[in-house]
Amino acid sequence: MNASARQPDFAVLGGGLCGRLVAWRLAGAGRRVALYERGDAAGTQAAAWVAAAMLAPLAEAASAELLITELGAASLEKWPQMLAELPEPVFFQRNGTLVVWHHRDRTEAPLFERRVRANAPAALLAGGFVPLSGAQLGATEPALAGRFPQGWLLPHEGQLDNRQVLAALAAGLAERGVETHWNTPVDDQALPAARVTIDCRGLGARPVWPTLRGIRGEVARVHAPGIGLTRPVRLLHPRYPLYIAPKQNDLYVIGATEIEGEDMSPVSVRSALELLSAAFSVHPGFGEARILELNSQCRPTLPDHRPALVWDGANMLRVNGLYRHGYMIAPEVADEAVRFADALLEGRIVDADAFGEWRRDARWTDLFHQDTRPALA
Repeated sequence: MNASARQPDFAVLGGGLCGRLVAWRLAGAGRRVALYERGDAAGTQAAAWVAAAMLAPLAEAASAELLITELGAASLEKWPQMLAELPEPVFFQRNGTLVVWHHRDRTEAPLFERRVRANAPAALLAGGFVPLSGAQLGATEPALAGRFPQGWLLPHEGQLDNRQVLAALAAGLAERGVETHWNTPVDDQALPAARVTIDCRGLGARPVWPTLRGIRGEVARVHAPGIGLTRPVRLLHPRYPLYIAPKQNDLYVIGATEIEGEDMSPVSVRSALELLSAAFSVHPGFGEARILELNSQCRPTLPDHRPALVWDGANMLRVNGLYRHGYMIAPEVADEAVRFADALLEGRIVDADAFGEWRRDARWTDLFHQDTRPALA
């Protein structure tokens, strides 16, 4: 058997959320796949390890453009089927998002509503933005009864457990026969042999994608028995809009901060105070919560805050720039990457004309770009 026959169809570089999804999908279609990840199988070095994993395209429309919210809405419909195919259980909930604000911050509410209505798909807004009086809010989320005079329920949104997803995907890769190389950095001057290479390394791709930058995020994970929130809660605030995502077994992920820069140092005292004080203002029970972790991570971001799938004109596809929307949009982005990579493998995309034709017929045309230079600028 010659060397070309032994090499895999695809080498996936990067085993964070997107890389795992791409490799798992390709292997499920019978392809020979090798995955290379500088971190461990648990995913502790990936941005996906720290995420709150809220699937909230309508709430995110307050700061994200229409393309992102449409990707999020389509991905939300795919998550249940994908999770059902994985060999390990994953906490998934589609109980909506609750948006609240304190009286002193009431001017934030109309601003939030205007931004959401401007950036969200019409299909999401239909029946998906329900105003609540104080009494209705208390009936909807009893843990917050009497604490807020008004709110909104976004009833169709969801969330999942990020670390369970990473573990289940690692098990799924093994089940589907993916050749996994954990704790294996990749040398850009000597890439692993494969017929097609898919680069999903996030900030690890900076040497070949200089416009990538990191946006730092910080979260707290706390154990808070007795509070009993049943869905993610977003608190509007002029300085640090907060989210509280309840997971299983009284675990809560609390986040708010977004800081330009690739500082991977521990969470600052200021950020910790802001996160925990804001959570306490939502429910005083958080005052007795036990802090399990204070985590920081940097999300890979492109100048336009959009994800991008970039073909180099040969056998390389680069997938990057999911920013803070990783779990929300990853299923659609990964599926587009898989479809394009299959077309490369099968020889249906061989030049700029074929790429342009394929791109015109793609579901998410704006995601695709061509760059024939060896390093993106």
